[in-house]
Amino acid sequence: MDGFSSKDMAMKAQKKILSHMASKSMVQMFIDDTSSEILDEFYRVSKEYTGNRTEAQKVVKDLVKVVVKIAVLFRHNCFSEAELALAQNFKKKLHQGAMTLISFHEVAFTFDQTVITEILTECRDMLLKLVKNHLTPKSHGRINHVFNHYSDPQLLTQLYTPDGPFASHLNKICNGLNKLVEEGKL
Repeated sequence: MDGFSSKDMAMKAQKKILSHMASKSMVQMFIDDTSSEILDEFYRVSKEYTGNRTEAQKVVKDLVKVVVKIAVLFRHNCFSEAELALAQNFKKKLHQGAMTLISFHEVAFTFDQTVITEILTECRDMLLKLVKNHLTPKSHGRINHVFNHYSDPQLLTQLYTPDGPFASHLNKICNGLNKLVEEGKL
């Protein structure tokens, strides 16, 4: 054949269609309630931090689009053995990040913005390497947008300020992360 593959065409169509449907109702079809609640809290933090509803929606929508596209790639067995090993390392680093966020929340005066920023930067770099040959530069930009937004030192500092404006959001995020860790989903 001349390089045409219906399987590749179907996968590209799925990625495109699903990325256009990254609304809250569609998210609830693909992810569990706990993850949805965590995303809602990340949205609220972003909205309050930036003071910009549109920007907060864009960050969360970018996150959802990337997750959906990576799920489609996994479903279609598009990753090589080396990429699957990298995905496992990413999953371990994400777990470490969740545990660090929870620990900083539960143990007073242990917050270290540098540690969280470093973990998020490593996660971003691993994810970009994982999808390098599979997603477009636009998707790579989405990954950078999400990780750069949530690793912003000022945002993290405000998030972890005791009795600060984001304290209730952080509590809900950490409770959700704790639940996902206990259920073995993260």
